[in-house]
Amino acid sequence: MNLTQQLINGLVLGHAYALIAIGWTVLLGVARLVNFGHGQMYMLGAFMTWYLVSRLGLPYLVAIPVAMLAGVAVGYVMQRVMLRLTLAQDLVSIMIVTLGFGYVLHGAAGLVFGSTGQILETPLSTRDIYWGDLWFTWQDIAIVLVAIAFFAVLKYVIENTGVGRTARMVAEDPALSLLAGIDVKKVYLAVFAFEGAAVALAAALVAPRTPILTSMGFDEVIITFVVVVLGGIGSVTGSYVAGIVLGLFTAFFGALVSPAYATAAAFGVLIAVLVLRPGGLAVAPGGR
Repeated sequence: MNLTQQLINGLVLGHAYALIAIGWTVLLGVARLVNFGHGQMYMLGAFMTWYLVSRLGLPYLVAIPVAMLAGVAVGYVMQRVMLRLTLAQDLVSIMIVTLGFGYVLHGAAGLVFGSTGQILETPLSTRDIYWGDLWFTWQDIAIVLVAIAFFAVLKYVIENTGVGRTARMVAEDPALSLLAGIDVKKVYLAVFAFEGAAVALAAALVAPRTPILTSMGFDEVIITFVVVVLGGIGSVTGSYVAGIVLGLFTAFFGALVSPAYATAAAFGVLIAVLVLRPGGLAVAPGGR
């Protein structure tokens, strides 16, 4: 086994995990809500990018923002439908609604795009880089660079801007924020729209590495859940670290043991970490 190759694989996979999870991290951090349709939103973003590139012939760099706009629309509609539940903080009903929404997206994608898997080839995914015995693609480099830039910008916005302060106020106390004159409804709608855009961006970047299937969303929501909880609920920094840790663990576990048991092993790690450190890997209390 080439340890350096597995290290590269793990870093790429870890940045992919972190990028996929960031929308849910912000959703938990601001709205204190879960979205079990997150994986299906990822699946839809992947199919949208594939359709725009392969069927409509749009350049890859044009298809990405178009797919993100579609993600914004899906997130906005999703939150608009359950806005009353969100304001009432009816968490059980919200979990059921988001789970049902995910199944609706799954069925709709099957009707529109078919059940056959698709392959998204981009100018980056088809260009290999060989460095001695090591191999990766320009798509892998793009995933790492975009993930780093995305997390850095998001952390700055949350900690140093008026938008971030408003989001933190709503996260801490929605009722008090409402009394302070903050339009909590708009904040919730904006957060879901952001989640849709972020997961579509992740899908556009990560999907070229794997077959695109209508069933892929169920796997992604599990991985996202592990990253978000392992990193600490709502922690941007924690999610980034957790994504890298999980990616490295998955790569080395798959090479040394078997990829078939990687997900089960990842949950074993999650349980161990939460027993030893209930707050996850967040670097500070409530750390963003």
